[in-house]
Amino acid sequence: MNVHEQYPSLDSRLVQYGVGRDAATGAISFPIYPSATYRHPEVGESTGFDYTRSGNPTRQVLEEALADLEGGARGLVFASGMAALTTLFLHFSSGDHLVVSQDLYGGTYRVLDQVFGKLGVTASYVDTTDAAAVATSIRPATRALLVETPGNPLLGVADLRALGDLCRRHELLFIVDNTFLTPVLQRPMEFGADVVVYSATKYFGGHNDLCAGALVARSAELGERLYFLQNSTGAILPPQDCWLLLRSLKTLALRLERHGRNALEVARWLQHHPRVSAVYYPGLPEHPGHDLARNQAHGFGGMLSFRVDSPTMARQVLKRLNLISFAESLGGVESLMTLPAVQTHADIPEAERLRLGICESLLRLSVGIENAQDIIADLAQALAG
Repeated sequence: MNVHEQYPSLDSRLVQYGVGRDAATGAISFPIYPSATYRHPEVGESTGFDYTRSGNPTRQVLEEALADLEGGARGLVFASGMAALTTLFLHFSSGDHLVVSQDLYGGTYRVLDQVFGKLGVTASYVDTTDAAAVATSIRPATRALLVETPGNPLLGVADLRALGDLCRRHELLFIVDNTFLTPVLQRPMEFGADVVVYSATKYFGGHNDLCAGALVARSAELGERLYFLQNSTGAILPPQDCWLLLRSLKTLALRLERHGRNALEVARWLQHHPRVSAVYYPGLPEHPGHDLARNQAHGFGGMLSFRVDSPTMARQVLKRLNLISFAESLGGVESLMTLPAVQTHADIPEAERLRLGICESLLRLSVGIENAQDIIADLAQALAG
């Protein structure tokens, strides 16, 4: 009986992944297997492990956990979120066209524009909160739709059900980057996603001490194709990091509950600050995607962005922070703030950034699990003066 059959509750499954899988010792924490290679019993026989790029016991337990967690057929883990995306993009060929969220991580734009663009894979960047705009962007050469929802950094909310239906009608691969919410809060495969993408560095890892990425494929056939690419190109997650990520999953549900509660409290406070002109957080009823997010997700997550009245003020805030760290990345237990226009989204052309509203007055805040009032007090003193 597998973990899913034993524990239908996702919270319990997260805690139980790996428990009892090491039959030799009964270890509660599944061991790290650092071996690079494995002995064969006989010629033509294998223990199931041959060379650690192709498979590793610690990685296997983690990948199976992610597949179960997502409701997919196969999970694969990589050395970073960008390694996962790069491997996925290798699934496409020269001449293929992708429709991609315009509100997305700048690194995704960079690898598509500057790496895969040279290889003949093209992309159109579209407001995926508008399903009609997505439909009009589809060409005969379009092979996939990649959507981040909520978006990064403006937290736009895309209608996953409508986009899933659109992909089925046009026979497109439906790819969802679910990094901001994880399957604890949002389950893209329930809306037809074929592949779910994660920067596992973020909420999966959750402690700003790990760099990892993940893909989960809906079908075994697609999972096998992505495994072929993973094994062929080799951007795997090492065993030590697999163990660390597996350990971190055990507290994922608890952490997300606190992240979301804190983020809502901080967002409400920011709404009333005189130096803040806009707050972007789907948990606020005023957010244009609030009702949709409430219907397709089980929470709003810990990410928000806000706009101050000038670039000078934005820099003042970053310089004065104490509890909150001025740092890239997100999803860790510690609160982090960044200036997307000059950091995470700097590779997007300036004219496009400005069109999207990613100006130097926009700050992105990954709300941690500290006491919410302490986070607010730090924001208050940083915005003062």
